[in-house]
Amino acid sequence: MKLTLRVWRQKNADADGAMSTYEVDGISPDMSFLEMLDVLNEQLILSGEEPVAFDHDCREGICGACSLVINGDAHGPERTTTCQLHMRSFEDGDTIDIEPWRAAAFPVVKDLVVDRSAFDRIIQAGGYITAPTGSAPEAHATPVPKADADFAFEHAECIGCGACVAACPNGAAMLFTSAKINHLNVLPQGAPERETRVLDMVAQMDAEGFGGCTLTGECATACPKGIPLMSITSMNKEWLRATRKAAKR
Repeated sequence: MKLTLRVWRQKNADADGAMSTYEVDGISPDMSFLEMLDVLNEQLILSGEEPVAFDHDCREGICGACSLVINGDAHGPERTTTCQLHMRSFEDGDTIDIEPWRAAAFPVVKDLVVDRSAFDRIIQAGGYITAPTGSAPEAHATPVPKADADFAFEHAECIGCGACVAACPNGAAMLFTSAKINHLNVLPQGAPERETRVLDMVAQMDAEGFGGCTLTGECATACPKGIPLMSITSMNKEWLRATRKAAKR
């Protein structure tokens, strides 16, 4: 395959960025999108140019590091992570636009790399869970209904990639925050901090400068792990409950 790549290049957070055009040839349809970028970077290095900076780690669809907007879609045309997107999703001769996540709370570090530490601070705001230390507890010591276990596991799948923010027209982080809140709040282990967790995490999310949610649903559509839109509704109920209890104190 021969492709034309229009790639966002930006020296640092303070510099102006612009799209640069490159031609790559000999791309196998079985390559992942990141392997295709590796080929581009080898080509740039051999010609004495600076390679394109992009985020990646596991390349197995687990870590969420590979954050790219491809032809206007977070992670590209398939509902998967960028590292698991293969070049067979494109046609020979295609022109592909490659950009970083676009959100005020995700400042560009360089080229296609953005700073997503805002997500870390939201998680940190949730604090810890109260749990006894010592030997491992017996597996059935704390019964958990299957519906609650399934709900928790579904939300624990969130890998924090930020596709929900990149896809949202408002740059909201509600899907990410709700996934992190819901997977703990539904379990007995998370119950003692249930109210403070949702209040603190939502407050931190707002402080980070993410946009407001208008339930357009683009976040859930882009999520590579299929976190459902109803997760936001569940979090909103938790937040209202906690807010009312706090007001009565």
